Amino acid sequence: MGKAKLLLGTTNRGKVRELAEMLGDLDVEVTSLAELGPFAEVDETGATFAENARLKAAAYANYFQLPTLADDSGFEVEALDWRPGVHSARYGGAAASTFAEKITLLLNEMRASGRSTRSARFKCAVTFASPDGAIIAETEGIVRGRVAEFPRGKNGFGYDPIFIPDGHSHTFAELSSGEKGCLSHRGRALLQIIPYLRRFFGTLT
Repeated sequence: MGKAKLLLGTTNRGKVRELAEMLGDLDVEVTSLAELGPFAEVDETGATFAENARLKAAAYANYFQLPTLADDSGFEVEALDWRPGVHSARYGGAAASTFAEKITLLLNEMRASGRSTRSARFKCAVTFASPDGAIIAETEGIVRGRVAEFPRGKNGFGYDPIFIPDGHSHTFAELSSGEKGCLSHRGRALLQIIPYLRRFFGTLT
């Protein structure tokens, strides 16, 4: 009998790599949406990260009949009244299709705001659902810091090159995946949800 499967409700390769590494000591086979063939993407219509994570976890779990972990996360900047928030992945629309373009837009908007604050935070909501789509657990992680003057580093993804966590001088993109995992919003949310995963998969053995 093979290992039990845990579906990560994302096709984002950076997220898959990061999540799989953090969950490496669980005796489960981690798979992602990209490995399971055609599916209809869930519309992220929630007003909060928690609502979007819940929508994705329940829908993908029910569709694929697999226990599913889904997250929604984003970048919030004080000078922009805590935007882009839940719109982080869609920030700038068609005019900013890559994260390099989104970062340029964000830094330009910060300068145009005339506000001196560079405070920012990453938020992540994680939801774990059983194969029938029932919600088992929900957690949230937040990491606070500041926006760098310009992008630095080649690791990570998304807004990592411009985020410096409190107490550090390097951006997320300048840290190793292990270092970032210990500090990140996603890492903090996952640490809280892992006991629920252990309990769930423990009942299957």
